[in-house]
Parts: sequence; structure tokens; C-alpha cells
Amino acid sequence: MEPLHPFVEKRPWGEFEEFIKNSPVTVKLIFIKKGEELSLQKHHERSEFWKVVKGSPRLVIGEAVYEASEGDEFTVPVETNHRVGAPSDDVELLEIAQGKFDESDIVRLEDKYGR
Repeated sequence: MEPLHPFVEKRPWGEFEEFIKNSPVTVKLIFIKKGEELSLQKHHERSEFWKVVKGSPRLVIGEAVYEASEGDEFTVPVETNHRVGAPSDDVELLEIAQGKFDESDIVRLEDKYGR
């Protein structure tokens, strides 16, 4: 499973950004309310590509913590701990998951909602 490497192609009318081509993926828009966060988790079967669509999320990927902005892009490899939080405003995140997608593949390491 190769990590996603988006690229931009220029055209006379403007440009487009291609995230993945001819590969099975699951695409989601994730909406996180201000003050909330996803569980600290990892997956055995899939990697994820994230693009911040709206807001200023705090992202944890492995040992790194990022204060992200709209337009920022990140890759989360298989078996890597990760979390998205919305400390200061509502957040919208584009997620492209590559590999076998199954919500039961979530391994929660910390979860403030008791799951």
C-alpha cells in the first residue's frame, strides 16, 4: 500500500489536484465540533490521507503534534497512532483511506467518550 502523494496538474482553465488514481479507497468528510476530539487510535489494515478543509485542528500523528490550518495535508501510515481535535473552532477534514476499510479496524488507545 503506497502512501498517497497528491499532485497538481495545470490546465489552461486553471488546475486540479489529484489525490489517488485507479486504487480502491474510502473517502469521508469528517466534521468535529469545537472542543471535541476523535479517540487516539490506529489501524491495522489502512493508511489515511488528511486534508484540512475548514478550521484549525490539532493533529497527533505518531509522536508529532501539529497545529494545522486550512489546506494543510498529512499522511497517516498503517499502524500509526493518530488523533484529530478541534480545540478552537469547528473542523472539517477530508479523509482518504487506502487499504481494507472497516470501522471495526479502529484500535482505540485513548477515548474521552468511554468507547
